[in-house]
Amino acid sequence: MLLNLNNLGGLFDLENKTTNIQEYEEMMAEPDFWDDQERAQTIIDQNNALKSIVNQYHALEAEIEDMEATYELLSEEQDEEVKQDLEETVGQFESRLDDFELQLLLDGEHDGNNAILELHPGAGGTESQDWTSMLLRMYQRYSEQKGYKVEVADYQAGDEAGVKSVTLIIKGHNAYGFLKAEKGVHRLVRISPFDSSGRRHTSFASCDVIPEFNNEKIEIEVNPDDITVDTFRASGAGGQHINKTESAIRITHHPTGIVVNNQNERSQIKNREAAMKMLKAKLYQLELEQKERELAEIRGEQKDIGWGSQIRSYVFHPYSMVKDHRTNEETGNVNAVMDGEIGPFIEAYLRSLMK
Repeated sequence: MLLNLNNLGGLFDLENKTTNIQEYEEMMAEPDFWDDQERAQTIIDQNNALKSIVNQYHALEAEIEDMEATYELLSEEQDEEVKQDLEETVGQFESRLDDFELQLLLDGEHDGNNAILELHPGAGGTESQDWTSMLLRMYQRYSEQKGYKVEVADYQAGDEAGVKSVTLIIKGHNAYGFLKAEKGVHRLVRISPFDSSGRRHTSFASCDVIPEFNNEKIEIEVNPDDITVDTFRASGAGGQHINKTESAIRITHHPTGIVVNNQNERSQIKNREAAMKMLKAKLYQLELEQKERELAEIRGEQKDIGWGSQIRSYVFHPYSMVKDHRTNEETGNVNAVMDGEIGPFIEAYLRSLMK
């Protein structure tokens, strides 16, 4: 049979992954393992993720052996019903193999991390702010379908409707690996519900995605003289403390112009810690992107790693279509996409990176 796991090439290193699992198991057996609960949970999550991949690999191997045994039987004695069952099994196997390969594509240094996702409306006032709220719902639905946990770190409501800005922390294995495909400008074309004349409007919103880094592993020093810390009253859903105390935190980093907000926690101290963590993550990402630009210049490549370019269009009128301009992946089922069915676009983008 032609089916085998060799098609995965260098994407899967069983020996290395098995060694990593053993190392994690040894760490978990240490008596002081739970002294640092955040570190302990990270190790457990990483170990479980590795185990899942290795177990899937062995399961695929076992399926191949079963299919080969059935194929040998067919070569000795033709049975139309068995042949039909085998063809159906092979088709299902190929689909599972594709899914497994996609997981292996997420082998970047930070792909396995949680994701910090920010949405901001473009020019256009209420119309763009409403479009931003639609994207917010889309990403929340997608994350729920993936089994990810979504935390709203900051939410600024629009003047009349929609969202002025929102920051989500999306927690789960490979959250950043998948959602990095969404970084860029998203364009909407529709009949505006805010236009009494029923005219067609074009709106834009930007999506920025960075990994949530473990600050213990990154060397970023923030000079206290370079930042301004402001407090303000939290807004939106979040508990009885909302709008009663100035627990929300805004940190402005003057050398880069980066501004981070956090109002997810009840405590001002905890919000400050969370905001500082996001600031360090943004500064670290900025540093990584600068290095990438320098490498691109050395190689003579023109590679846009910013989020200022349009990546996808969502057309509600005069026809229904969502099209990704990077991969040409498209669908006419706009409603499904807005309900979180963005997996095909993400997969197409990730596979394009390997070409």
